[in-house]
Amino acid sequence: MRVLELQGVRVATSDKLGRFEQTVLPHMDAAYSLARWLTRNEHDAEDVVQEAILRAYRFFDGFQGTEPRQWLLKIVRNTFYTWYSKNKNQAQMEHLGDEAMEVPGNEMALEEVLVRDHGKKALMSAIETLPLEFREVLLLREFEGYSYKEIADVIEAPIGTVMSRLSRARQSLKNRLSGQKLGDFF
Repeated sequence: MRVLELQGVRVATSDKLGRFEQTVLPHMDAAYSLARWLTRNEHDAEDVVQEAILRAYRFFDGFQGTEPRQWLLKIVRNTFYTWYSKNKNQAQMEHLGDEAMEVPGNEMALEEVLVRDHGKKALMSAIETLPLEFREVLLLREFEGYSYKEIADVIEAPIGTVMSRLSRARQSLKNRLSGQKLGDFF
């Protein structure tokens, strides 16, 4: 047993909790990022990650792998699909809210700010419209830097399926973004 202090309260913890904190919790940002892209909503992503962390802790004794990040992301993905099957209608109707706009410094001209922000929003919007199976492989490859093999392990699919989905996701993004011109922004 060890003692952990949380907001001024001393709590006795087990060795399991200590190992879990050291092994799994460093990957919370990646877990939230995946959940955020899958749910398209920060509140739903928080719910999915919270449930995934509880599941991960519950089954931590069975974790024998050397890749805790992959293991956690697999749990997040499976938790998302469980959540999605229960909330399908609501999830399809909700859209990602506008992110808080960064206040640019005086060094940038208004036109540059508009182009940069619109380009970012267009990319985010295009990614959000991808089918779920394309969005998840794109996120894992491009944002998380996973190899095809690692993605295949997380989504429990053959490497060929990963490669195909990734190719189709990239092509779809290219098609969605290529029709937009700079003149369309103003």
